[in-house]
Amino acid sequence: MTNKKQPPAKQPVEAPTGRVANPFLSAEFYKRMRDYTERDAAFSKELKAIGESGAGKHSTDMRTAPSLQLLRAVVKKGLSLETMLGRIVQGVELGLWEPWLSSFGIEIRGVNYAKPEQRNARLALDMSLACKVNSVFANAGVVNWRSLVAEDCAQVQIDKPTEKSGAKIYAIFYLDAPGK
Repeated sequence: MTNKKQPPAKQPVEAPTGRVANPFLSAEFYKRMRDYTERDAAFSKELKAIGESGAGKHSTDMRTAPSLQLLRAVVKKGLSLETMLGRIVQGVELGLWEPWLSSFGIEIRGVNYAKPEQRNARLALDMSLACKVNSVFANAGVVNWRSLVAEDCAQVQIDKPTEKSGAKIYAIFYLDAPGK
């Protein structure tokens, strides 16, 4: 009998104090779970994990959040999201902000339109099952994007399902002008 050394057991991802660990942050875990779980049930499980874990608040500015890097590069209405966010911070083309962002499934929940001041914008990214940005992440192979976005955002808002629509989940980010 040989004395083979066993590889160390994988340790679960530790959550910061006061937060529950979200197992869906691991792409491998997500892929294994998807092997035996249907799409709607997988979404429900991830939604529950996000709700229990809450927002990570790692990078709350939409312009710099690592989880949104793919999304910022996407061009809609002739501009990339990154360019749109830059124009919002500059305070130009005020009437176009909402249509620009809505093409990405982003709502403006609050914003300061005064030109010489900071925007102090509060933006909600729709992360629901059939949201507009799902294809961006799916095409890039980022299966657990909702959990990754939840780690960066300032707040997670989950609306219970209604008779007309399923559960809605939003990641709340901020957008401010650079410090002076």
